Amino acid sequence: MKSWRADEADVQSLVAARHGDPFSLLGLQETPDGLAVRAFVPDAEAVEIVGLDGARITVLERRGHTDFFEALVGARRQRFPYRVKARNAGGEWVFADPYAFGPILGPMDDYLLVEGTHRQLYERLGAHPMRHENVEGVHFAVWAPDALRVSVVGDFNAWDGRRHQMRKRIDSGLWEIFAPALAEGTMYKFEIVGPDGVVLPLKADPFGFGSEMRPSTASVVTRTDNFSWNDDDYLEARSKGDPRRKPMSTYEVHLASWQKNDGWKFLTYDELADRLVPYAVEMGFTHIELMPVSEHPLDASWGYQPIGLFAPTRRHGDPAGFARFVDRAHQAGLGIILDWVPAHFPTDQHGLAHFDGKPLYEHSDPRRGFHPDWNTAIYDFGRREVANFLSASALYWLDRYHVDGLRVDAVASMLYLDYSRKPGEWLPNPDGSNQNNDAVAFLQRVNKLAYGEHPGTTTIAEESTSWPGVSQPVHSGGLGFGFKWNMGWMHDTLDYMSLDPVYRRYHHDKLTFGLLYAFSENFVLPLSHDEVVHGKRSILGRMPGDEWQQFANLRAYYGLMWGHPGKKLLFMGQEFGQRNEWNFDQSLEWHLLDYPLHAGVKDFVRDLNRAYRERPALHARDCEGDGFRWVVADDKDQSVYAFLRFGGPDDRPIVVICNFTPIVRYGYRIGLPHAGRWREVLNSDASIYGGSGLGNLGAVEASALPAHGLPASADLILPPLSTLFLEYDPAAKADLIQ
Repeated sequence: MKSWRADEADVQSLVAARHGDPFSLLGLQETPDGLAVRAFVPDAEAVEIVGLDGARITVLERRGHTDFFEALVGARRQRFPYRVKARNAGGEWVFADPYAFGPILGPMDDYLLVEGTHRQLYERLGAHPMRHENVEGVHFAVWAPDALRVSVVGDFNAWDGRRHQMRKRIDSGLWEIFAPALAEGTMYKFEIVGPDGVVLPLKADPFGFGSEMRPSTASVVTRTDNFSWNDDDYLEARSKGDPRRKPMSTYEVHLASWQKNDGWKFLTYDELADRLVPYAVEMGFTHIELMPVSEHPLDASWGYQPIGLFAPTRRHGDPAGFARFVDRAHQAGLGIILDWVPAHFPTDQHGLAHFDGKPLYEHSDPRRGFHPDWNTAIYDFGRREVANFLSASALYWLDRYHVDGLRVDAVASMLYLDYSRKPGEWLPNPDGSNQNNDAVAFLQRVNKLAYGEHPGTTTIAEESTSWPGVSQPVHSGGLGFGFKWNMGWMHDTLDYMSLDPVYRRYHHDKLTFGLLYAFSENFVLPLSHDEVVHGKRSILGRMPGDEWQQFANLRAYYGLMWGHPGKKLLFMGQEFGQRNEWNFDQSLEWHLLDYPLHAGVKDFVRDLNRAYRERPALHARDCEGDGFRWVVADDKDQSVYAFLRFGGPDDRPIVVICNFTPIVRYGYRIGLPHAGRWREVLNSDASIYGGSGLGNLGAVEASALPAHGLPASADLILPPLSTLFLEYDPAAKADLIQ
């Protein structure tokens, strides 16, 4: 056999799609006799190569009965651009050979991935439309170090894994190929042969930027670096100031069930921008928090079992539509927070599980790599490439979609090796401890990257334990989050509010205990989706008493929440007192707004938000102890609480008084920082909200009569089941005592 011809063993392994290095065989190859050109062209009867002008260069010979063709290109020694022209009984076609193109990734990509420090990995992996060597196409790259072969497949090659076998970069386990003539909108997956030689189920791209509508699972070639943005002013304002001292009142939303079209169809991102954004603005919220919009196969997971950590779900439209939604929110002054799920992932066969035939993204030991609660896989946070993949996802949403923050789901499950496991079901550290040191290091790195790369954004931890320093800086030993959900406050207050008022005196400390630790972290007070599912009832449904008392309790509770130190989060539907539990498959019960009591709750939440945003005393020191002082903390017999909120030295203080019994308290004396006029800025019992209309005629006059350790006091009327906000009137001159 002539020396320029390919070795028979190489030909047979390539045809069988088992060749370890197809780029060493196909395309232009240097031989002792000159350049040889080789092509694999299934279904072709004749093949030739032509110049860019269409002129024939040479005819290729078929190798036996295979679809492998080759020829010696004269005595040429220099590489040259060419096209492949093929013909069969159905006609002829011309295409650029993917094996004629050099690599795009370089040694630095290999090094940074293996080191785990590739800050913008999403710019290199995934599918990227580009011009390469003067040809338009798409560059595909994926990490699969244990695979024997990886191919990109789709309609463009009849889902034939023999046609676009990828180049492996030995130093990193990355595979890549430039596929000419492909463009945005191309559907694709990866066909992977595992280390045992078995072809795996087709895999979606871990870095896929777009996806098909479920139940289809292919990735879609999508550009996300060319969106048109109009939010410069918002981003500039966002970058200034300390988020802890800014108002943050968050409306938590599940996009698929907030509203629906025609009773069942998903709203598009543009329709949500038209409806949801103005509604949140009208209600006075500062942020919308979206339950996971990362692509996920199962509606019933609510998005918390995602497979596409780089793809907005197709349920509501394409990625550009999601970008327009964020842009519209920013132009309206609203921030967007995304629920982000790095704790675990589902084991669907098209996803990350055993991605290259062995545990890759998941920890190999099921005692650390499988979650018994959710039947999901757990990421191997100690593997640098996996940690890099996850941190790249976090940065991607902040970068490409301008989102304002990430609420990190299930942090507690990441921090503890024995989380929800019985003895013998978990693997301790060598010293016997249960701290997941790899997860701790990962969370610290993500937070440092987020704040370092995108100043003005924030991260929020859903963390339900007493882990110290969740929202403290990494340099002082903390995890580095901006905020932490206050789950203890949520459980205690809901337990208290569910009691008949006659029994509340015996559980008075349910509302005072939280202030013992309220400033140990930067807290968010959450009434989230988790509190209105699985038989827990809606927030309104937990309130005791007849209908009027239920609504009065609800309004009083919200008043306590908005007056209490901490940022606010309220799940959709609870702002108007939805009666039933949340159902992910149905729209909210918007018809309830036809009833005055429900409309009254909505109006009260709107006014709470406005008061919270406009008055620094209610938000500027949410995370600082000197922004709060108890006035009445021990009146358990009457279930009355009163406390002061302070902003800066020039901000008007506000006193918040709660009466959690249906009994009117006349002449209830409250200590105040100074004498003068205190204006009643909010009264949950006002008739406009559906209350009884009792109150203090808009204001009270405090006299220089000491009470509760303060130099002044006033007699108040406390309406039944109510919360009052009174603000000092600056016309009454006096020194502020804190």
